[in-house]
Amino acid sequence: MKRNFLMGAAALAGLMTLSACGGGAADETPAPAAEETAAAPAAEEAAPAEAEATEATEATDAAATETAAAGAGLQLAGLTGDPAKGEKTFALCRSCHVLEEGVNRVGPSLYNIVGRKSGSVAGFNYSEANKNSGVTWTTDVLFEYLKDPKGFMPGTKMAFPGIKNDQDRANLVAYLDSQTK
Repeated sequence: MKRNFLMGAAALAGLMTLSACGGGAADETPAPAAEETAAAPAAEEAAPAEAEATEATEATDAAATETAAAGAGLQLAGLTGDPAKGEKTFALCRSCHVLEEGVNRVGPSLYNIVGRKSGSVAGFNYSEANKNSGVTWTTDVLFEYLKDPKGFMPGTKMAFPGIKNDQDRANLVAYLDSQTK
């Protein structure tokens, strides 16, 4: 019965998605099978179903973590960053930054940025705020900083207004992380 219940729930979810996407109307849903229309599971049957749902969620979270670790994406604020899309977003940064070691422009080189201390690229004239911030550029810190650089680090010379879209920022950080050796 549990298997039929889960299959019925999956089928209903698929039909609801089709309906929301214009693939069919909700009233076209076929009538459930007789065994699926039986009385709702008893309280003792509901607890195992909840445990299975929790296990499925944990498995999904673990799979997302493994995928991110394999380089397919980076988890930030519940978002999976896509390095390929982040490379396109990096176009916003190219007028001031490059990823080559030892090459500074208006901004410092972003070579190996993830894990680096703020204000530490040789040959770049940093603001006092940046030199003395004590910040280490982790992926989480970059994600927050790139939303509003001047708000995150008052006194920075970086004139960039930030990337307000969380997904675009997650993609950019994933790209920067993928370029860090």
